[in-house]
Amino acid sequence: MTIEDVRILSIDDESHHAELVADSLAAVGYTVDIAVTGSEGIEKLRERPYDLLVTDLKLGDLDGIDLIRQARAIDPFLAVIVVTGHGTVESAVQAMQQGASDYLQKPLEIAELRIKVEKALEGQALRRRTEELERQIDTKFGFEGIIGSSTRMHSIIQRLAQIAGTDVSVLVTGESGTGKELVAKAIHNNSRRRGKVFVPLNCAALSGGTLESELFGHEKGAFTGATYTRKGRFEHANGGTLFLDEVGDIPLETQVKLLRVVEEGKVTRIGSNQEIPVDVRLISATHRNLRERIEAGEFREDLFYRLNVVTVELPPLRERTADIPLIVHHFIEEYARVHQKPVSGISHDALRALTRHPWPGNVRELKNAVENMVVISGNAVLEVEDLPAQIGPTDEPVAGAGEDLRVGLTIRELERDLIAATLEAVGGNRKEAAKMLGIGERTLYRKITEYELR
Repeated sequence: MTIEDVRILSIDDESHHAELVADSLAAVGYTVDIAVTGSEGIEKLRERPYDLLVTDLKLGDLDGIDLIRQARAIDPFLAVIVVTGHGTVESAVQAMQQGASDYLQKPLEIAELRIKVEKALEGQALRRRTEELERQIDTKFGFEGIIGSSTRMHSIIQRLAQIAGTDVSVLVTGESGTGKELVAKAIHNNSRRRGKVFVPLNCAALSGGTLESELFGHEKGAFTGATYTRKGRFEHANGGTLFLDEVGDIPLETQVKLLRVVEEGKVTRIGSNQEIPVDVRLISATHRNLRERIEAGEFREDLFYRLNVVTVELPPLRERTADIPLIVHHFIEEYARVHQKPVSGISHDALRALTRHPWPGNVRELKNAVENMVVISGNAVLEVEDLPAQIGPTDEPVAGAGEDLRVGLTIRELERDLIAATLEAVGGNRKEAAKMLGIGERTLYRKITEYELR
């Protein structure tokens, strides 16, 4: 995009200030429109796409923070620079927490304005490129449901990409709620079997006899209540993928029969002597330590090695807190659509509380919490008061924000504190921190180095 292609909107209820911004930026080639009220600005944002918004925080008809929320709801990629007078830096910091890229103090310095506009546009372009790259990766590999930018999750996704095209048996381990079935579906959806069925079965939910009937099927009259012939999950999954969840809870006597099917590729229904060939890719999952169960005589070692050709170990959410902001935003978007709620984001303090929660129920618990917040919230941005009672806000203050902001801090000190607090909230995830701050990752890296925040 060339400078002539960039469209900027300047909003200020003092028309001469709006014109000053417009003239200063138009002089270097930008296309700039003017609005002198917040409502007029929102109307213009709805009428046509803009790349950057420069707005005063003190507007006659609309609060500047609310304006930013509405603008970002219209276009999440919109870069925002706020303009504030002396003594209102607190509002500028609050605006940055709502998605503003940067802020300026009046009286404006033209050179500083142009530099900050250039940096904001650079950050916006990087966010757009990142989004497009992620979309292309999702389209190619189909792992869009597995959310995470942490090193561990990148490693897991790379392993899934490597094994998906094979037919090896996979054992997925991890605590309850970490997304084991999601991983199994991702493997299936990227395999040569993706055109066939994916058949899940929770082995822990069934007793021994019922489980065998579910796995292998039965003939009519094979046992009391068997009033018809029924195919088992192996037959149903023929040509596709069978996912055995909580495989560690399968009784020993059933493990023997399962091993035979895995080794021979043939299944025999209960009450029949006929062997039926089946071509099934087997993916298993468990929250238990199978090696400990083998030592205790509760799981067959030979079956373990048949199921465990490749292991995918999913970490609990508390060990990948850097992924929480991405997961939260994903669920906000999903449940805002499902429940038709105008929720488009989450405040810094609320996100920080979610990041600091231990999440014993892992992603499943986080998913339920975000859905609860979206349903009960009456605002466009989820706030601390929307948090479920069992979570609650963190007792520790957010550096450089709210009541902890001290008049007399320099802009550099404010910026340093805000960057430090954001990095802490996202567990050091620079990509997510840059996204929240509305700057490019290279810009963030430079500031981290400059402020010695390593």
